[in-house]
Amino acid sequence: MLVTVFSKVVTILAILVSTSQTGYGIFSPPKIPRSRNVFPSAKVVNLTRASGPESIAFDPSGGGPYVGVSDGRVLKWRGKKLGWTDFAYTAANRKMCVRSFAPELEHVCGRPLGLRFHKKTGDLYIADAYFGLLVVGPAGGVAKPLVTEAEGKPIRFTNDLDIDEQNDVIYFTDSSSRFQRWDYFGSFMTVDKTGRFIKYDRSSKKATVLLHGLSFPNGVTLSKDRSFVLVDETTNFKILRLWLSGPKAGTQDVFAVLPGYPDNIRRNSNGEFWVAINYSIFNGERPHTKAVKLSESGEVLEVLEDKGKRLRYISEVEEKDGKLWIGSSVMPFVGVYDL
Repeated sequence: MLVTVFSKVVTILAILVSTSQTGYGIFSPPKIPRSRNVFPSAKVVNLTRASGPESIAFDPSGGGPYVGVSDGRVLKWRGKKLGWTDFAYTAANRKMCVRSFAPELEHVCGRPLGLRFHKKTGDLYIADAYFGLLVVGPAGGVAKPLVTEAEGKPIRFTNDLDIDEQNDVIYFTDSSSRFQRWDYFGSFMTVDKTGRFIKYDRSSKKATVLLHGLSFPNGVTLSKDRSFVLVDETTNFKILRLWLSGPKAGTQDVFAVLPGYPDNIRRNSNGEFWVAINYSIFNGERPHTKAVKLSESGEVLEVLEDKGKRLRYISEVEEKDGKLWIGSSVMPFVGVYDL
């Protein structure tokens, strides 16, 4: 209850601060058509003594889902009979990591956020908010660090990632160079612009900052043809597009502006993008969760939402085999919605 109330206070205050940067006021967010209140019918897969399944991933053979939770573990779903089992850990020393939700211990236990499997190797790459970019093999266990700094500056708030297997690079976000995850409130309230978007070359083991001065960069995903990569600025309600190839290579533009705080972005098999709106700000409505599907050009194709209290504070929407698997940075379950 305390977490929910605090989150609402943070969101309201952050909206007031950030509207000066977004280009529209708090009472006139961009209009999003074709919204459907369908998530109240979603099923849930409850976690066992865990909470906050921020990101969702399936291994190359389709196993899972795998989720990272608040106490530093990565869990694997093995079906109704076996349920959730431990797969990986982002901290080797877990003597103090015995509670499902203990924000004051995140810097000790780790906090896995974005998850992505490398389809060729089967390795799981983890964006841990405190420990940087990590990797663990197909058998799981303790993840090992790959990147803890970029261009001489430590990574303080690793958030999400995507993998370009063809070019052997990993793109990921460092949400702030000043604030760590436990103090994300400070980042929002100061309209912090120290976030970075980083590329890690697996062969050279070099991390290069592609974009500086971002306001809480968060979700990351590549386009289907790898010509551009998307990264959202949560504080600014925007999704930025950085062109990687073609005549616009090296330039950026605004891919979409959304009516709330975008979290992770995930591409489906058609090349479209699902964006989790953690907290919406529609005028005249109680703030609630939304999932927005965008075309490859940034056009809104579909909006699914929950105006009730079933799915709250969603962080990711992963489409697989006719279902949407829905993560949350707070709740003790994963949502499942049949398309």
